[in-house]
Order: sequence, then structure tokens, then C-alpha cells
Amino acid sequence: MSNQHAPELLRVENLCQYFKSTKAVDDISFNIKKGEVFGLVGESGCGKTTTGRSIIRLYDITSGSIYFKGKRIAAGSKSYKDAISGARREMKSAMTQRKEELKAFIKAKQDEIRKARYDHENADKLHADLLIREVEERYKPLLEKASGEELARLQKKYEYDRGVAKNQRFTTQIQMIFQDPIASLNPRMTVYETIAEGLVIRGEKDKAVIDEKVFRVLEMVGLVREHASRYPHEFSGGQRQRIGVARAVVMEPELIIADEPVSALDVSIQAQVINLMNDLRHSLGLTILFIAHDLSVVKYFSDRIGVMYYGKLVELADSDELFKNPLHPYTQSLLSAIPLPDPLYEKDRVRIKYNPLISHDYSVNQPTFQEVYPGHFVYCNDEELARFRAEEKV
Repeated sequence: MSNQHAPELLRVENLCQYFKSTKAVDDISFNIKKGEVFGLVGESGCGKTTTGRSIIRLYDITSGSIYFKGKRIAAGSKSYKDAISGARREMKSAMTQRKEELKAFIKAKQDEIRKARYDHENADKLHADLLIREVEERYKPLLEKASGEELARLQKKYEYDRGVAKNQRFTTQIQMIFQDPIASLNPRMTVYETIAEGLVIRGEKDKAVIDEKVFRVLEMVGLVREHASRYPHEFSGGQRQRIGVARAVVMEPELIIADEPVSALDVSIQAQVINLMNDLRHSLGLTILFIAHDLSVVKYFSDRIGVMYYGKLVELADSDELFKNPLHPYTQSLLSAIPLPDPLYEKDRVRIKYNPLISHDYSVNQPTFQEVYPGHFVYCNDEELARFRAEEKV
């Protein structure tokens, strides 16, 4: 389990990702601490993959904010625009004093929109500028003291490191392992070219350095150097996924988003890939957002688990706590569907069916994402919250 006092690496606030009228992700919030594995589960189409793609900025988010290492790297403005529209409608019938208040409110929201756009558009540039300053500060005292051949060597290394820093992006610190290994690999590129591509884009020009890093990660994921000259179609599904893992790891990221990395693989291969990722997590100190629909795998691999249903995050808790004490009816339904290799248990296993129209009455009291007790959050209204807490005391 991860250290509860570890610093926060990623924070998602009120994330919304809409596609026309489809609310793929609707107002979800969570955080991931450095060094932990955060599992995101739910049925197909619930918004898990869209959440991961939004975090890595494959989509421009509709609303909300995404913070990485304390810096906002993505922001949407729809919620601000909706608030402004509502205030303008109210102004038409408001009294003079109220109109002044609404004008101030609108101005504040417009300022928020400008700041959100600035952060979203300039996150990579600001990050690169910070890294360039760090390189300059590191080399300045060394260059002042050096002379002759040592000065020439340091000057060359300084120019090289500065060039790499200039090409750095936040997204190079966040990498993604995709669900379908064959669809995510370019069939015209060798394994070497596939793994090295990110390094080249980042500004790495020294072939010896690229070779060393590519061959090292190939060995880390259980492949050999001879595989580097082959093409994706020459590998099995499990080997292709290992190539995908190597492509992500070679960039030395701080966060990896693993989008159902084993769902397209045979059961025997799934365990190998999961064990590989677990080993890499500990040896490299990785933080992982693990997206899956297989709850058994998620329980084995994750420190905390978030459960999604139709774009909403309905429950979030530590892995052991969630399996021991599921509170939301949908989580209970998911857990009841897990089969066990025990004929007697399977014969008597009660399968819970979840119907939101029957399980909840939100006609008056609307639900929000609330903390039932420390570390355990549920999407519920005040009446359900009181009931959950009363049941816990009993």
C-alpha cells in the first residue's frame, strides 16, 4: 500500500468531458498520491477511458481542472460560461443593487475563464521555461569556474541539456499504455523506432544514449535486444503489450495511465503483464492510474479504487475497504458479479441487480460526492449519507 503521507501528484477537480449531448464524464473529482496505484473501474462505456485520455490531454476538456505536481495543466470553461449565462438572465429582472452584484460576479467568472485558457494553452511552455532556468542555475557556477577543455566540455553539455529542457512537455511526464496493443503500435515502425520515438521528440540526439535506454527498457520488460529490429506483427499479444509498456517507461514518467492493459490478452498472459507492471512500479517508483473492468485484478494491484457509473464517480475508498464494505448499490452489484472457483459458493451466490430508479429517490434531495467516513466517499444525498453512517455505527 502507498504511503498515506506521500505528496499529491495528480488532482482532478470537477472534470467534465462532453461530446455534443453525451456526458461521457460528468463532474468527477479525485486525487492520486505519488507512488500509489489508483484503480478506476466500471462497466464498458462508463467514462473510464475518456477520463484517462482527458488527463493526458488527448481531449480538450469541457469543464473542470487537472493539476499535475501542483500546476494546472488542463482547464475547461463551460461551467464558468454557464454561470455567466445564468447571471445575465437574472439581471434582466433584478433590482439595481442586485445588478451591480451580478456584474461583479460576471467579471470574476470572465477572469476565471481567461486564467483557465492561459493555463491550458501555456502549461507546456511554462514547464519548459522552468526547466531551462533550472539548467541555467545548475551550470552557471560550473561554467564560471571552468577553463580550457573542461569549459568546452561543460559548454557543450550545457547546450545539450538546455535543448532537451526546451523540448520538455508536461505530457512527457505522463505516459499512457493503451488497451489494444496492435492498434497502438505503428506497423511500419520497428520496435526500436517505436520506443525511441518519444526520446527523439523530446530532443535526444545522441544515438549512443538512445540505444542504451531502448535496450535497457527492452530487458526490463522481458524482451531481448534482437527484438528491436522486428515489427509489431511478428509478436504475440502479450509481447506487443510489453512493447507498449517499454515505450511508456523509456520516457521516465512520473505517472502512467494504464488503460485496460490486460483486457485484450489471454488469462495466462494477463498475470505476466500485471506482475511486470507491479515490478516496474516498485523498481522505478511509478505512480499508476489503472483503468480496468476486472475487479479481481484491480483489487490485487490497486491501493485505492474509484467506481464509475454513467460518467459519475459513485464511490471511492481504499481497496480493502471497498471490497469489505461497499456502500453504493452499484458497487455492491459489481462485487456480487465476481465469480469464484467454488461450485457450492456459486450455487448460492446472490447477484445484485442495480437499477438507479429503484435504488434511489432523488426527486427532492439531489446527490453529491460526500465523505461518509475518513477516506471513503460515496455519491449520495443527505438522507443516504445519514443511513450509511448509522449502519456503520451498528
